[in-house]
Amino acid sequence: MLLFMNFTIPLEVSRVTETLETAGFEAFLVGGCVRDLIRGAKPKDWDVTTNATPEEILSLFPHTFYENSFGTVGVVSDETEDPTLKTIEVTPYRIESEYSDSRRPDTVTFSQNLTDDLKRRDFTINALAYSVSQGHLVDEFKGQEDIASGILRTVGEPSDRLTEDALRIMRAVRFHVELGFTLSRETEEAILKHGHLLEKISKERIRDEFSKILMSQQPMNGLLILKKLSLLQYIVPELEKTIGVEQNRAHSYDVWEHLLRSLQTAADKNWPLDIRLTALFHDISKPETRRWGKEQNTWTFYGHEVVGSRVTRKILNDLKYPNKLIDKVVTMVRWHMFFSDTEQISLSAVRRMIVNVGRDNIWDLMNVRICDRIGTGRPKEDPYRLRKYHAMIDEALRDPITVGMLKIDGKRLIEVTRGTPGPKIGYALHALLEEVLEDPTKNTTEYLENRSIELYNMNESELKKLGEQGKQIKEEVDLKEISQIRKDHRVK
Repeated sequence: MLLFMNFTIPLEVSRVTETLETAGFEAFLVGGCVRDLIRGAKPKDWDVTTNATPEEILSLFPHTFYENSFGTVGVVSDETEDPTLKTIEVTPYRIESEYSDSRRPDTVTFSQNLTDDLKRRDFTINALAYSVSQGHLVDEFKGQEDIASGILRTVGEPSDRLTEDALRIMRAVRFHVELGFTLSRETEEAILKHGHLLEKISKERIRDEFSKILMSQQPMNGLLILKKLSLLQYIVPELEKTIGVEQNRAHSYDVWEHLLRSLQTAADKNWPLDIRLTALFHDISKPETRRWGKEQNTWTFYGHEVVGSRVTRKILNDLKYPNKLIDKVVTMVRWHMFFSDTEQISLSAVRRMIVNVGRDNIWDLMNVRICDRIGTGRPKEDPYRLRKYHAMIDEALRDPITVGMLKIDGKRLIEVTRGTPGPKIGYALHALLEEVLEDPTKNTTEYLENRSIELYNMNESELKKLGEQGKQIKEEVDLKEISQIRKDHRVK
């Protein structure tokens, strides 16, 4: 079926199709980029299919790479900084044999027929091809109709498509949440029947699709359909035990729904993957730590954050996430219980927490706190409490005013003055600090060394007086800065 469409195609893409056609080959945009053009969305990448062989494609373009067994050639553009246009993938029409391992075709044969290529694709919405030069759309499987209806349907028999490559099961869920499409009844039934084939798929491929589900605008819906289709057991089986686990009176939901709502809060705020993973797993070990507290007359979960950090590490290791990401998420799960009551948290405790999680992670931990609180069923974090947390963190992160700021230390001062360790050295350092606070331009090695000789040669009582004045000014500056921080956050 041919339909004439008028899409605006980037020059970097049209050059690739034009080069192929000028050399006598067919060339079509294909797959997700065509789907997105029809939907009025910006494609995330651009794929071209052609009747040229890989060798013929390679000969037509100066900058390419070819590192796979499926015929795909990457054509690299040096004329753009747009990552979606930097590499255009060009693949010959191909026919695939059976998938005996439910992961990849046993053999691939190149074809001269576009239909051969389209009928091997996963879903009708991706089995679309568009000719840039002629402006016509090739739609042999009613993909445009399914896009208009918001239906996700396989090309041909659902069981055939899903058993060929079981990762398509995960892709179906991902398209469901990314595009907001409804799974056709036949597709849903086939997923229920063949979900166990995910056991044959590498953890890395499952992880990538799982991450895309989490990074969608509606990850909560994604987790709900994974549960509905009995797929959680093949991805994160630890989540299944949270379903139906009642919590204490502070929570409106069971552990499962609380985790999903915490995750959705992170998505609503467009926070990154590490925060979304932490939000999803922060209470993962509440089921095994749940005890009935007779004194509290409610459920308790003592130590769930400690046990949960170990379980989270296992989950993320199993899914082959990068070590740096794992370490950060595990750390935030471990310490997510810290922010509970501003009246009980001291500034020294906040400083220790910053040491535990790292200066770079403390604000992300605060964002996890927001996800956790909203996930309980409360509409938002209490404004004053949140401002108080922020003020305490800012105060704890502030570089303290100490003699360590000076470009001279006690050891060097002794060398310069030829003095001996004792109170006079301390007095001199604090006197120097006072001068630098008054005039920061004096904080140079040359000035401080010369001035330290003058100070050290003063009598001890006079130097002590200057040193005490230095300490007092230091305290005044400290208080002024702290007062300003609290004023900025509108807290006491």
